Amino acid sequence: MKILVLRFSSIGDIILTTPVVRCLKTQLPQAEVHYCTKDSFRFLVQSNPYIDKIHTLQSSIGDLAQILKKEQFDWVIDLHHNLRTLRLKWALGAPSKSFNKLNWEKWLFVNFKIDRLPRVHIVDRYLETVKHLGVRNDDKGLDYFIPAPDQVPLVELPPTHRQKFVAFAIGGGHPTKKLPLAKMIELCAYVQQPIVLLGGAEDAPVGDALVQYFEAQQATGKIYNACGRLNFNQSVSLLQQAHVVLTHDTGLMHAAAALKKKIYSIWGNTVPEYGMYPYQTDFEVIENKKLSCRSCSKIGFDSCPKGHFRCMNDLVFDFDQNNW
Repeated sequence: MKILVLRFSSIGDIILTTPVVRCLKTQLPQAEVHYCTKDSFRFLVQSNPYIDKIHTLQSSIGDLAQILKKEQFDWVIDLHHNLRTLRLKWALGAPSKSFNKLNWEKWLFVNFKIDRLPRVHIVDRYLETVKHLGVRNDDKGLDYFIPAPDQVPLVELPPTHRQKFVAFAIGGGHPTKKLPLAKMIELCAYVQQPIVLLGGAEDAPVGDALVQYFEAQQATGKIYNACGRLNFNQSVSLLQQAHVVLTHDTGLMHAAAALKKKIYSIWGNTVPEYGMYPYQTDFEVIENKKLSCRSCSKIGFDSCPKGHFRCMNDLVFDFDQNNW
């Protein structure tokens, strides 16, 4: 049996598909599992031992379809479920299964605060697409395989951060999914251990501002800004070595869950009820549940539609650090 799994983007969503490919490969030992994603996300699945062959979207769906037709797939498992994957499935002509994106339920929740969302994690909804093949959840959680060249030794961190540190993933797909700088300062001041900031190059200026603030407070060495200095796999390597992880609703949160880290997940305009909270790991949610305007979007905005951003500005940090 030859099976194609489709998920074009993005980082967190692709990580969340890993139980599907693992369960397919381990429970259907004769199956050949192929994975198709955007070329820019190939690195996320390149080292996955449960994937036999990777295909990437580089130019057009039409060109990709011509390549995939030659494989003669027995099943297409669509874990993206959009117009592009619909076109691709139509072109391939193979039997297919698609996961339920709950678009109608999310629309009702965002626009009318009518909660029809099932309390089912997206991973379990992904796994429903392979149930007809006799595949079941093995309850082993998410996978993340860090290539050996991307392993970051602790000696590359400052001496203050080599024994025990907290990783803080400060990035996010949209500004309304990220703490404003003043709240990041408040959170970092609350944390008693050295902190490593993780994120992309776009997050580096905020990381620099945090370093400068604590240096001015004579807390030099509390913050190490790794934003923009590492690729994603290298950032995950530091997550693996962190004692605990603070994170917004972003891809590094799901990578931390794959590594079974203790996670404090911070939620702004999005909500865990969408089913994308940390999967099968120890975690605590930090959110403001007292707002009638939340959730204002299933994805995020450049700024708060109401102008007050109370979902982040009113957060209180009072988690217990005694067992860290």
